Amino acid sequence: MPTDEAFTASDRGTSPVLGVVLLLVVTAIFAGAVGSIALGTPMPSDSPRAAIDLRLDADANRVTLVHRGGAALDVNALSIRVRVDGTALDAQPPVPFFSTDGFRSGPTGPFNSAADQQWTAGETASFALAETNDPVLSSGVTVEVMVSVDGTVVAEMEGTA
Repeated sequence: MPTDEAFTASDRGTSPVLGVVLLLVVTAIFAGAVGSIALGTPMPSDSPRAAIDLRLDADANRVTLVHRGGAALDVNALSIRVRVDGTALDAQPPVPFFSTDGFRSGPTGPFNSAADQQWTAGETASFALAETNDPVLSSGVTVEVMVSVDGTVVAEMEGTA
């Protein structure tokens, strides 16, 4: 059995050096895992955002949307989805349009195909449901409207007619 004199100074320094190397390896692995998670999360997209108010007129069967602020929206890339008391309309408004099934002709503002196709802050756009569309607006119903641009939801609103 060797005595303490048999160990040299270089033998005694191996454990602390090995411990430091292992700590560095563990730290590097941890930093790599955190970095890959952080870089792997999707960054916020450059999709447009807009503040839009919903106004409903049950007597006129009219849905009005007011662009309050945010990005100008390209109406040609826009889609509107309407639900009345949780039920989607039989015919959804194809914007822009002038005359189409399920809606009275002549929507206002940028939803009209003859208008400027950029919907900007301060502009009001509306459409009226035809009596053939189901369900129709009636007093007290809850209406949900979702506005999307190229499949990305820009705004969701809910109101009572």
